Amino acid sequence: MAELDTLIHQPTRLRIMAALVSLDVGERVDFVFLRDLLDLTDGNLSAHLQKLEEAGYVSIDKVFEDRRPKTWIWVTARGRQAFEDHVNALEEIVQSQLMEEI
Repeated sequence: MAELDTLIHQPTRLRIMAALVSLDVGERVDFVFLRDLLDLTDGNLSAHLQKLEEAGYVSIDKVFEDRRPKTWIWVTARGRQAFEDHVNALEEIVQSQLMEEI
């Protein structure tokens, strides 16, 4: 049976990854959009993004636009694969439970 990714399995990080993998390859979102979409605080989102970035699942680019800081976030190829593997592991668990009930 496939293994769950404990980093992604945490509910907030799972929601972050689900939002990011829904984007097309090469697309990115800004921090404020993601924060508002997921109804998180700045600190909470930052802490989770840091863990995902350390794992190589997301990339973060901090820039200035019109002299204002802006943070762009996108999922990496490694992050897409990790999320896909995690979802596959969840599906295996569900299928095995269904088979046990039959």
